[in-house]
Amino acid sequence: MGTVAVLGAGKIGEALLSGLLHGGRSAGELLFTERHPERATELTERYGIAGVEVAEAAKRADVLIVAVKPQDIDPLLDELAPLVGSSTLIVSLCAGLPTALYERRLPDGMPVVRVMPNTPMVVNEAMSAVSPGRYATAEHVRTVAELLSSVGKVVEVPESQQDAVTALSGSGPAYFFFLVEAMIDAGILLGLPRAVAEQLIVQSAVGAAKMLAESAEHPVILREAVTSPAGTTINAIRELEKHGVRAALLDAIEAARDRSVELGKAHEDR
Repeated sequence: MGTVAVLGAGKIGEALLSGLLHGGRSAGELLFTERHPERATELTERYGIAGVEVAEAAKRADVLIVAVKPQDIDPLLDELAPLVGSSTLIVSLCAGLPTALYERRLPDGMPVVRVMPNTPMVVNEAMSAVSPGRYATAEHVRTVAELLSSVGKVVEVPESQQDAVTALSGSGPAYFFFLVEAMIDAGILLGLPRAVAEQLIVQSAVGAAKMLAESAEHPVILREAVTSPAGTTINAIRELEKHGVRAALLDAIEAARDRSVELGKAHEDR
């Protein structure tokens, strides 16, 4: 696999560097770019990984992982275009940006793999979906899956499904955080101290997630196991249905998908 460079060492970029180290890669096999000198120094001191300029990363790395914000992609591609060739693998972690953008802006034959990770990468529990571009081979996809498996789970999907993945799992942690926040507020409303309400809800969320991950049961079956006839839970479920929570969630995820599509279209003519 050779040397891996992460272009953009924000939260996701840093989490990936940390995960690669814990997964067995040596600091000498890793590089990163960061436009803020103080941040670069901090990361080098923390992980022992060299912070370099984009040109140096392009020269030394076999795999370039693009982890900048989508709005910062144009100047980065302009800088990379004269520096890279088809022997370099480009891995894009930028929400909404298609592989065709990279293939159009970079030299002919560039292998590009598009990835939609999510923020649980910081605790090595990411869900990442990967999609090969026009010139990426099965070996390229395996390389990316191997890299990402150090920070969570990986699934391959057609690129046509990436906007849906972005809305569902890319943004997904925020939906759970929003729900937990509301449930903690409910605990306070019912008279519990905030610290107690938070402990009750967070551990309930952890336990429920573990049951979902480790059980072969459908979520409906797991929910029904908690829902006794004429009990407390069914009354709560009735209120959720009365207020259209399920429909609101469907609409919210569809809106996130639409925004992901917009991000990609914004670069169609560039």
